[in-house]
Amino acid sequence: MTVYPRYLPWISTENLEDMTSVEGWMKPWGTVPTGPVGSTMGDAVEYWVDAWQRSVLFWDVLRKRGNNSIEHMRQGKPPVLVFDYEMILDGREFERPANYALLRIVPEPDMEIDPAKRPFVIVDPRAGHGPGIGGSKEESQIGVAMRAGHPCYFVTFFPEPMPGQTIEDVARAEAAFLQKVMELHPESEFKPCVIGNCQAGWAVAILSAAAPEVTGPIVLAGSPLSYWAGVEGKNPMRYLGGLMGGTWLTALWSDLGNGKFDGAHLVSNFENLNPANTLWTKQYNLYSKVDTEEERYLNFEKWWSGFFLMNAEEMEFIVNNLFVGNKLEDQGIVTHSGKRIDLRNIRSPIVVFASWGDNITPPQQALHWILDLYKDVDDIRSNEQVIVYHLHEHVGHLGIFVSGKVARKEHAEAVENMDIIDILPPGLYEAVIEEKRPSDRNADLLPGDYTVRFEERSLDDIRALGEDEEGERLFETVSRVSEINEGLYRTFVQPWITPWVTEQGAEFLRTCQPNRAQRYILSDNNPWMAPVEAMAQAVRENRRHVAPDNSFWQLQEAVSDQIVKSLDVYKDMRDSFGEQMFRAIYDSPWLQALTGQRSSAAERPKVHTRDAAREALIEKRWQAIKARAHVGGFNEAVLRIALYCSKGDRRIDTRSLRYLEKIQPGRPPMSRMQLKETIRLQAALVEFDEELAGRTLLELIPSEAERRDALALVREIIEAVGPIDEYRATRLRNVTAFLGLDPTHDETPAKPQPKKPQAKKAVTRGRKAPASTKAPASTKARASTKAPASTKARASTKTPALTKAKATAKAKAPAKAAAAAKPRRKRAKASAKGEAKK
Repeated sequence: MTVYPRYLPWISTENLEDMTSVEGWMKPWGTVPTGPVGSTMGDAVEYWVDAWQRSVLFWDVLRKRGNNSIEHMRQGKPPVLVFDYEMILDGREFERPANYALLRIVPEPDMEIDPAKRPFVIVDPRAGHGPGIGGSKEESQIGVAMRAGHPCYFVTFFPEPMPGQTIEDVARAEAAFLQKVMELHPESEFKPCVIGNCQAGWAVAILSAAAPEVTGPIVLAGSPLSYWAGVEGKNPMRYLGGLMGGTWLTALWSDLGNGKFDGAHLVSNFENLNPANTLWTKQYNLYSKVDTEEERYLNFEKWWSGFFLMNAEEMEFIVNNLFVGNKLEDQGIVTHSGKRIDLRNIRSPIVVFASWGDNITPPQQALHWILDLYKDVDDIRSNEQVIVYHLHEHVGHLGIFVSGKVARKEHAEAVENMDIIDILPPGLYEAVIEEKRPSDRNADLLPGDYTVRFEERSLDDIRALGEDEEGERLFETVSRVSEINEGLYRTFVQPWITPWVTEQGAEFLRTCQPNRAQRYILSDNNPWMAPVEAMAQAVRENRRHVAPDNSFWQLQEAVSDQIVKSLDVYKDMRDSFGEQMFRAIYDSPWLQALTGQRSSAAERPKVHTRDAAREALIEKRWQAIKARAHVGGFNEAVLRIALYCSKGDRRIDTRSLRYLEKIQPGRPPMSRMQLKETIRLQAALVEFDEELAGRTLLELIPSEAERRDALALVREIIEAVGPIDEYRATRLRNVTAFLGLDPTHDETPAKPQPKKPQAKKAVTRGRKAPASTKAPASTKARASTKAPASTKARASTKTPALTKAKATAKAKAPAKAAAAAKPRRKRAKASAKGEAKK
């Protein structure tokens, strides 16, 4: 055994063994007596030996953490990916350099990658930590995408920013990366799917709005786009900027850093949110499970300990435009070239993944931008936008990226169904993920262990998640106060600070930052930590574990629980006091008057800004859609009828969409892009002009045989999920009668829907959680034979439009078929009118 006489002369092999074994601790006591007293003393000795051993191992793990942090820094802080990779493009070599690079993830030998599949590009947040969390273990975003056969790429970044680098330079570099990915996969007809984690989410959204031609679907995982949104009494982080007086403190730290902002400050803000975890739970979890927790703890800390820097210009852009200014959701960001960033310009589907357990990006901050951009769902449809969101019930912010369970379920299903999401009709949807059941029909159509359906939602469902309209008025005051304070700082304070700051002084301040200093101190650089390694080795050779039923161990657990509860009480009191102070300050009449918030202009109600150019473009698109109502054939007719029959249900099951492949046999094949374009065209026709959709249907399938085939195929598509309910059966009868066919001929009778067990009421945390078996909460309860009530009242929803144009249909149908079907059509007409009246 190693001895360290230079540091601690009294340590020797003999007394180390005495200190780390039961026998050594019992030498002064001799034999432990038996009986109740002896049992208690035995429990005490067993516990204290185990506690001492765990303490030694605990400090040894912290020593290893410090060593790993220093070694990671010496290596240049590479991404903490568990996958092999190769660099494709280095942004530092661009004309406008940025400290970003594009990596290609090298598949493992047992992974079969299909180059024709959609590439996935993962972008990690540059919010204090380094890159790699999206692929830090096998069960991760990268892992599930590669196991599904998709090529994967990763956007990494380096610890030091390039001189003069801005957020726009980063966006240009990422656009070049995506263009390169598309060039590397010419055989794939899909644009790459881009996953933006946390702060990378708003960067991906800005990129997609500025350059929509280079991005496919974008996934915003735990990404805050609406920083002012939240619920009163919760989400304390949104008050932080106001309590600090705005962005002047960011400017101060950037000046003290010689023009660079230390990401360790952002990490400190994150840790301060949950003092119980930062000060106790995290360390206690390692201490109490030190024999099994070491590897997981060190792997996570390797990423958590890697602090990166940003230029002052980058950080000031973020805090001024996003954290405090909240300019992204109301088109307030303008590039140096004069381009206004408008999220409505994103042409690919937007997938939002948020969680009720996330105290960094609550669901309101992830979704509230939809309310500011669109006045209703019809506005979303008119913009040809697809927005899908999924809300987890309890996982925390980091769990969204690092949890293996989340990767196997939510991320895996997002990967498997991304092509389905890409062809959804425009609208707002919530993705509902449930475990497969043996009784599920056509479950073999779905890969994995879950079924997914997309339930249509309205803006009222987003509002039901929680609003704080009064709070948003206060944040307007915060933004104005921030501008004033920053101006005062730059005028009266900054000129006195910057002349005294040197790079050596800035580096010294970064070294002394508490998050860094604790890792340097608890490492082999500190000579007082040297004996810990020898003592830990002796402990491992003589390890004695305490029994779970040991009374002293149970007391320790109880004390730990009490400490956590006490710190939670402190946190709640602190957050409540902070919110009350925030509202007392910024709701002050004199402060609002000084910042112009009490003027008549500020009292005008907030309305959605009308954009004449956008309205003209939408009208032009609609005229083009109407002109194409006559164009197409069998495939277009089937899709139109299927969308018409399912219009009132407001739920789209992925099994139905996958069943659409049955359209292809015996018909002209359609590529995925053609299918996407066709679905969106037919959905627009059915949604906004059912009469036109019905009137032109016969032009697509003039043959009676084709009409029968189309109806049969639509029935199969509907039955892919379950029996045809009465509502769809009524819609099918309307179409059948309109097409001049016998509604009783070869028609599958309507089957009553089996009663499903009532789902357990979910914990809604201030929102309305729609039951998985019910229609969306945004629509009123309606009879099964009535048209949907969530959209504006139209003539088409009062009486099925397809029955209105029968007279026209009779004139256009073949004479022979019309003569043969005349008596039957009269009966069908009467039946259809009766159903409409119901």
